[in-house]
Amino acid sequence: MTVSIHPTAIVAPSARLGEGVSVGPYAMIGGEVVLGAATTVGAYASVQGPAELGPENRIFPHAVLGFDPQDIKYRGERTRLVIGARNTFREFATIHRGTSATGETIIGDDNFFLAYTHVAHDCRIGSRCIFSNNASLGGHIEVGDGVVLSAFVGGHQFTRIGSYAFVGAFTPIRQDVLPFCKTDGHVAKTYGLNKIGLERQGFSKERVATLNRAYRILIRSKLNTKQALERLEAEMPNEPDVAYLIQFVRTSERGFHR
Repeated sequence: MTVSIHPTAIVAPSARLGEGVSVGPYAMIGGEVVLGAATTVGAYASVQGPAELGPENRIFPHAVLGFDPQDIKYRGERTRLVIGARNTFREFATIHRGTSATGETIIGDDNFFLAYTHVAHDCRIGSRCIFSNNASLGGHIEVGDGVVLSAFVGGHQFTRIGSYAFVGAFTPIRQDVLPFCKTDGHVAKTYGLNKIGLERQGFSKERVATLNRAYRILIRSKLNTKQALERLEAEMPNEPDVAYLIQFVRTSERGFHR
């Protein structure tokens, strides 16, 4: 396989393009950019380094990856963007590099960023996530695996979104979002387990039932959070999903949407 670069595209000499990379008309690939094998860059899209992308990523027209963060504290320090494999960035998606706080914005594998989505500096995104149109994250947000953000979701800086969470359209995220759960509303609240999403991710009926019981103890019992976590540890000591839920709640610094 050979590299295909349209005559109108601009590719910096220090960029490294893997086998089968395709760069479309008027696209711009800056210095210190690494594009993994079979990655495609659409017309007018721009990738600026330092940035490293794994294989088989798809960058659609007018998407912008790897530029300076939108942070007034940024002073031009050397930071980078790291992206895994098989991600899709649709039209006008924007993904920025990190700041000196962490040095990196990191994205995993098999994510789907729809048109006009935005991931700000120093975010950590897991794998197999879907960001619907105009979903936007502020800086320093952590997103687990298998998360679905609906259209126009807005994430406040330093919040966390747990794995396999579903967030409804137009929901403002001001606190952490519980893993495995549905969170929705102009005043964000949890509305039970994300059962359909969990089933689509291959969770067995037994795993879903265990998580549903854990959710009821944590949210719907009359116990306070400390008491609920202690009960979960006592009653479900060998359940990895429940252990992750407990750890997520215990390490929350901003509290979580209830």
